[in-house]
Amino acid sequence: MRARAILSAAAAVHMAMLGVATLGVGALGGMAPAAAGPHLVVDLASGKVLEQQDAFRRWYPASLTKLMTTYVVFRAIRAGEITMNSPVRVSQNAAKEPPSKMGFKPGSVLTVDNAVKILMVKSANDVATAVAESVGGSVPAFAARMNAEARRIGMNGSRWVNAHGLHNDGQYTTAHDLALLASAIRKEFPQYLSYFSIEAIQSGKALIENHNNLIARFPGADGMKTGYTCPSGFNLVASATRGGRTLLAVVIGETSVEDRDEKAAELLGEAFEKGGFGAPRLASMNPSGAMQNQATNMREAICTDAARKERLAKRAEDGRRVLRSSHLRELDRPRRVIQVALGGATGPSTQQAATSDILDIPVPTPRPDYTPRVAEGG
Repeated sequence: MRARAILSAAAAVHMAMLGVATLGVGALGGMAPAAAGPHLVVDLASGKVLEQQDAFRRWYPASLTKLMTTYVVFRAIRAGEITMNSPVRVSQNAAKEPPSKMGFKPGSVLTVDNAVKILMVKSANDVATAVAESVGGSVPAFAARMNAEARRIGMNGSRWVNAHGLHNDGQYTTAHDLALLASAIRKEFPQYLSYFSIEAIQSGKALIENHNNLIARFPGADGMKTGYTCPSGFNLVASATRGGRTLLAVVIGETSVEDRDEKAAELLGEAFEKGGFGAPRLASMNPSGAMQNQATNMREAICTDAARKERLAKRAEDGRRVLRSSHLRELDRPRRVIQVALGGATGPSTQQAATSDILDIPVPTPRPDYTPRVAEGG
């Protein structure tokens, strides 16, 4: 596999220091691509796991958390609590969240529709907290919903304490659970799949590009979400559809954006060439492997000066990222841009009755018993 050749010796040393296996046996019997962290590829229709390594190893999700946040929002819409036009209010608490953020002022109101678009493209932590407070009443109450939904779909290796994914030792997941979540989103809510393939959003004068570099570069890519913090490394849940067949790849704990993108592209590209005869089904996999009770902390491999220099060395002289996978192509057209803005809320609110004369008036939002923690990214 081409993916084996791309992991640098330095990255391998970092991972060895952290006790992370760099080679494994995939579900199809061959050697899995060299990797810093766990991965899994599943065929959505059959539920068969075409490739996996350390699928049950505990990991920090970073902004992949926002997939869980969005899933809870979709479930609230299905239950009739809110609509895509319902208000999301930015509280003082939400406005104080560390970047990545939109920087909306306290009292600002946007629709659920625009909030989800922002979560998927900008991965804004202030908006994630505003969604949690507006839908759940408080961050702890929303986290309780996240945990309940996770248990309902079999995500037994996950625990959630916030809606944005900024680092918390008590918030963790696994590649297996993330695949269950992504599968549930795609199967239960096909009407919302376009949110996960947005190439860019425009907010005022700001053009914000999607961090998922497979979109518009990997043939058939149609979602879903990236995530990054120092403790988690570089993470990606990616989906792609070809010939009516949809595959999902979960890649977590990589040491750079380039390695993350390359690995996901290689896993998906090779999986499209294979069937799933004899492969286990995602829902029936039994927990196995090491580190199921303690999450790996990638900080020393990600956020040291040496690690940063190594990542920069993989780029072109002008700082641009280099596409090294034959499965990826350069974007040769302008990005398709979706407009987002404040205001426009007309739907029901879980916090107060929906009447046209009060939707745009800032109102007190229940404040959670939660202190935002300074973290490295979103």
